[in-house]
Parts: sequence; C-alpha cells; structure tokens
Amino acid sequence: MSRAPTYSSLTSPTTQSRRPRDSLELASLASSTPTSSRASESSSPSGISSSRKVSLSGEDPLSPTNPAGRTPQRPLTHARSFSVSSAFDFASNLFPLSTTAAGYTSLGSAQNNALDLGDGGNLEKHKSITYLNGLSLIVGLIIGSGIFSSPAQITTNAGSPGASLIVWLVAGILAWTGAASYAELGGAIPLNGGAQVYLSKIFGDLFGFLFTWCSVFVLKPGSAAIIAIIFGEYIVRAFFPMSTSADPLPNTSISIIWINKGISLLALALVTLLNCFSTKIATRTGDVLMFFKFLALLSIAMTGLIVAVTNTTLTSFTPNQDWKTSSWFAGTNTNPSNWAVALYAGLWAFDGWDNTNFVLGEFRNPTRDLPRVIHTAMPLVILSYLLATLSYTLVLPDKTIASSNTIAVTFGARVFGPVGALILALIVSGSCFGALNASTFTSGRLVYAAGKEGYLPAVFGTVGMPGSNPRPLRLRSNSNNPSSFRSRVLDRIVVHDLFFTPITALVFNSLLTALYILTGSFPTLITFYGVAGYSFYFLTVLGLIVLRIKEPRLERPYRTWISTPIIFCCVSLFLLSRAVFARPVQTVAVVGFVGAGVPVWWVWVRGKDGKGRGRGEDGDWRFWRRWGRG
Repeated sequence: MSRAPTYSSLTSPTTQSRRPRDSLELASLASSTPTSSRASESSSPSGISSSRKVSLSGEDPLSPTNPAGRTPQRPLTHARSFSVSSAFDFASNLFPLSTTAAGYTSLGSAQNNALDLGDGGNLEKHKSITYLNGLSLIVGLIIGSGIFSSPAQITTNAGSPGASLIVWLVAGILAWTGAASYAELGGAIPLNGGAQVYLSKIFGDLFGFLFTWCSVFVLKPGSAAIIAIIFGEYIVRAFFPMSTSADPLPNTSISIIWINKGISLLALALVTLLNCFSTKIATRTGDVLMFFKFLALLSIAMTGLIVAVTNTTLTSFTPNQDWKTSSWFAGTNTNPSNWAVALYAGLWAFDGWDNTNFVLGEFRNPTRDLPRVIHTAMPLVILSYLLATLSYTLVLPDKTIASSNTIAVTFGARVFGPVGALILALIVSGSCFGALNASTFTSGRLVYAAGKEGYLPAVFGTVGMPGSNPRPLRLRSNSNNPSSFRSRVLDRIVVHDLFFTPITALVFNSLLTALYILTGSFPTLITFYGVAGYSFYFLTVLGLIVLRIKEPRLERPYRTWISTPIIFCCVSLFLLSRAVFARPVQTVAVVGFVGAGVPVWWVWVRGKDGKGRGRGEDGDWRFWRRWGRG
C-alpha cells in the first residue's frame, strides 16, 4: 500500500540540483507578495505564525543570531527558513537562556526543585507524544463500541458469515487507504489540526473553516456523545439484573435512560479532567486502555476457538453448528444496496484513523512516527476485528448475531452465563472509555488549532488556565534518592507538565458534548457524520492528489502509492451518493448546515481585518497562486 523506505529521511539529498520545498517554505513563499523575488530564507518568523499562528511565535531557533541554531546537527541552509527536521523538532533545552516572566535567567540559577515552571509557548513547541502514544490514539478511537455492536448490521445485510468477513476485511483496507493518505499529508505539513490545516493550506481558508465549523460544533462532540451514551448503557448492563436472552437488557424506561445519561456525563467529566490535568496522564491512560482492548478482543477470539473445538460452554447453551454443516456463503445477499449498507457499517466501526493527525505538531518525531503508527495500528485492528467476528460466528447462530445490538454481552452470557455477561459488559465499557479519552484529547487540539488560526475566538487557542502564564508546571519528587522507584514513578508518570494543556478548548468541547448527550438525536448525528465526515475526507485526500500534481517538489518524508488516494476518493464518492439517495432530506439538512458556515466565515474570518484572509497576505497558503514559480 505504501512505499515505506522514504519516510525515514527528514532532509533531502544535498546532491540534488535543487532542494525540495517543504511545507513551511511554501508558507513563506505563499505569504509574500506576487512581485516579491525574495528567497524563502528572508521570510520572518511572523510570516509563518501569521498563517498558522503557532510553532515559532517570537523565537527563531535557527536564526543566525541565535547560537542554538548553529549546532553541527543543524547547519545553516540556503534558501530555506526552516526544515521539517528543525522547525518542528527543536526543544527547549537547545536555548542557552530560558525565558521567564521577568526576562532572562541563566540556566544555572537556583530554583525550587519541587516546582519547576517549564518553558512557555504553545503545544507545538512542547513535544511529548511518542510512537506508542500515537498508536493508542488511533487504536483507542477505532476500537470503541463498533466491533461489539456493528456485526448485527453487517451480518443482516451481507447475508452469510463468509460475506460478513469479506465486508470487515474490505472496510478495513479502505479505511487503511485513507489513513495512508493522511500519513503523507501529515509528513508534509506536520502541524496540529488535521484536515483543518490541510484544507486551509491546499484549498484556502474557507474550506478549512467549514471543516472546523462542522467538526467543532457537530462531528467531534456528536461522536463523543454517542460513545459516552454507549459507555453509560453498558455500565448499567453490568450492574442491572440480566437474563441470558439475545439482548439481555432493553433499557427503555425513562429512569434507565436518565441513569445512562448521568453516567455518561460523569465519564465525560472525568476524561476532560484527566486531559486538562496533564498531556502525559491522558496519553498514558490511552496506552493502558489500548493494551486492555487488544487483550479483550484476543480473549474473545480464544474463547470462541476453544468453544468451537470442545463444543462445550459453562451454560446449557449449545454452540452454533451451522459453520460445520452449511456453506459459509450460503444465503449471501446479491443486492448491491445491502452490500453498501454493510460496508458503511464496517467503515463506521473503523472510523478514527485520522485521530493522530490532529495532534501531529506535538509528536517528538512526526515525520517518522506517523507512518509507523498508521501502518501498525490498521493491520492490528483489522486482524482483531476479523478474529472477533470469526469467534462470534463459531459460537452464536446467524440469527442471534443479526438480532443483537450487544453482541459481546450476548456472547458472554451464552458461554459463561450471567458472570460472562457482566465481564463482557465491563470490557465494552472500558473500551468506550478509552475511545472517549482519545476523542476528547484530539477534539481539544482541534479547537485549540482553530483558535490559533483565528477560526474561533483567540481564547480557545491558549494553553493553561485563562489569564495565567502559559508555562508547564512540573512537580518533581523531593526524595533524597531521585533514582528510587517512587521518584521515577512520580516524575515520569504522575506529575509531569501539569496544566500545560488547552484547558479552555477542552472545556468548550466537553460542554458541547454534554449538550448532545442530553438532547442529541443519534440517528441524525450518524447521518450527519456520514455525509459531512466523508465529504471532508474526500476533499482532504483529493488535496493530496492536487499537491502531487501541482507541487511535485514539495518535501514529502513519506509517500504513499498514488492509487491509494484515488481508491479512497472513489469509495468516498460512492458512500456519499448512497446517502443522497437513501436519506435525501437529511442530506439537504447537512448541506444547509455546511452552507451556513460561509456567511459566518465571511463575517468572522474574512471581515476581521478589512482586507480579509486569503489574498496573498498574512498567511495565505493557497498554493495555486504560487504554482509555476521557480
């Protein structure tokens, strides 16, 4: 699917007659006037921050006047202001002076070891996300509740166990094509914001704003609300008296519904608090829950295989025998519309593969780790889903799978009885909690990036508490033995860079999510997600093809096969056309909401400075105005 050998190199070969242009050089080039003939090295840092308003505001680590920029590892380069390997990877310890509120203080001056105020700035300067953290972000959001509920819709529309497995495999591969396309875009433009940044840089501010308009106000909080509600439902199922029927607990009474919502709100509040408290705590939580999810799916797979081989359970239930006596493809549906519905359900279960791109600016090594994360996470998730689906098929009859929306709980109840149903309900709850944590983490960064870009009020683009000095608070152990186990745990896991998070953005996202939990119509949200989400997926991946044609010299640390984005664009158009014909009224409503963002953009973004953004000044990244320049 991809050509991996190219993403390990962060700089272009010096033997080439002309250096490839990286994304920040294009920013400087596009922000210059059409008559300017300056080399990109003459662009000031403000030219970059005017477009993105992050990363290098106020300090240039590669300036000739800054000793930190003249290290052997970072030699001065010609005709480039910044390179991918330097502009995004510099760390605070490169600077000989550390900035404080009163000016400059030498590095050797005394300070309180228990209370260390780290370097100020923004999230992109404060890189803390590792390869494992990125992996947990993607896996954490993909493996939510889909594999524990979607098999019903896929089995119903595919018509046979063999066809269901094919749908799962095809859906996973198609999601992989989208993820690989985003890996190339992320390598070229390694900034926080995901599709918001890519659309702005390729097609102009309007498209980036419309993505923000839909994602911030509907897509992200709406999907998080669905995850939170499912978490609440499974918690209730875990502690409510159950039967061993196909769907153990209908949960239809008014009291049960509001108990679900209350638990959902508590989970949302807890996740938001963790993410506000510390980036490291939030990512470590995701890491733990990722391993928990893989262990849970592996346990389901092993249980199914053991039951199939021994033909015994701990209850009176007799395992399914159809897979032994009938063809795996008997009863396969031949209607293309049903296959489309099944494929749509599978893609919904794999959604979340773009999660890491929202926080790419905080990666320690984004151009290396993003492709590794994607090409590790996707095959692992696909394999886990196939094994879990196979296990369901070996134990449960097709009719049971097709009729149950809580297939994992049903599986546990049939094999282990009420105890099994309780355990599986808790497992699904934990999986949903991990997905909610990943969604909250990335949604906060999207709101933060929108605030930095000027798409939302500037207060949402701040770090830390509003009105406070945006500097990470580091609590360190005062133990006389800093190498002790207790000190290492406190310093590395628990108390690290406290409150250096986009707190205002996280709180804003949580309030919107809480509103959808209380009032949202989930069928409507799912339709909106399908139409608006895949419209922007399509435009973003199409932008990759546009850049391949119009900017062939753009530095791409990672390149995917050109067939990969083409396949994904075709699939996106197919799904969008299906939505138009299947739900025309809801589709029109989605188009109307997206269109309503145009006048908002005109007044809020374009009308801010009189001239507006996107005229070749103050951060215009629209590459087509500069195409053809040598």
